[in-house]
Amino acid sequence: MHYFIIGDEDTVLGFSLVGIEGMIATSKEMAQESLRIALCDKENAIIIITQDVAALIREEVDRYIFSETFPLIVEIPNRASGGRSRDLRKLVNDAIGVAL
Repeated sequence: MHYFIIGDEDTVLGFSLVGIEGMIATSKEMAQESLRIALCDKENAIIIITQDVAALIREEVDRYIFSETFPLIVEIPNRASGGRSRDLRKLVNDAIGVAL
C-alpha cells in the first residue's frame, strides 16, 4: 500500500523527501490527470491532495470522497493557505445534506 501526493511543487517535493510519489498540478487539467493516474494505481491506499488543487476539481474530489471507500482521499492545507483546513462541519453537512 502506497501514498500519493497531488499538489504544488513545494508540497510534492517535501513529500518526495520521505519517499512518497506524487504529481505537481497547477491547472484544472493537470489536477484531473493527476487524480486519474493516482486512482488507476491500485497500490495507492491514500491520496493526499492540497486544498488549492482540490478546489480546482472540487466536484470530482467530493464525488469520489462521498461515494467510494478506497483509496482514501485526504485534503491538506498548503503553505499558501496559512495552515487553515476546510471546515469539518461544512464537509459533513455537504455529505449528508443536513445542517448540523
